Amino acid sequence: MQRTVFASNNAGKVAEVDALLRPGGYTVIPQSEYLVPEAEETGLTFVENAIIKARNACAHTQLPAIADDSGLEVDALDGDPGVHSARYAGTHGDDNANNSLLLAELAGVPEAERTARFRCVMVYMRHAEDPAPVICQGVWEGRILDAPRGEGGFGYDPVFRVPTEGCSAAELPADTKNRLSHRGQALRALLDALNVS
Repeated sequence: MQRTVFASNNAGKVAEVDALLRPGGYTVIPQSEYLVPEAEETGLTFVENAIIKARNACAHTQLPAIADDSGLEVDALDGDPGVHSARYAGTHGDDNANNSLLLAELAGVPEAERTARFRCVMVYMRHAEDPAPVICQGVWEGRILDAPRGEGGFGYDPVFRVPTEGCSAAELPADTKNRLSHRGQALRALLDALNVS
């Protein structure tokens, strides 16, 4: 098993990433176990932020690192919250506040115009100076509900309707979510790329 640092302290993300990569021979260790400080996400794109986070984890641990940057893009809001998804309401990681603000911003928008997608960019770096990081992406299309539904997942999952399943992402079993989600897609693409390289 190859030890790889995951550049996140989000327990939900760590669990998803570990579940998907472990069968491929990778042991995923959250950066918190190495006391890696959070990187400042100053990029303008998901790709830039993922590279910043992976490089930071590599530099502090001298181990290969995986980082993702992901977010929700809502068409009626011109792609917002986008790269600001985790701190949309002001405080980083306040899921309830972020969901409340999103629903307020979409008040009165008809269901047909509430199209949205989760986007995830996943980056693998062998070391902090890696000149050619592996970059993969996943996209999960859906719609924004009028109110939260479900107890599972994290982030915007309770307000994200998955049309193929007829429920919110927060109502999906974990294995189904991992199969369908933007992060699952990006991780499978990443695993394929790593197994080829």
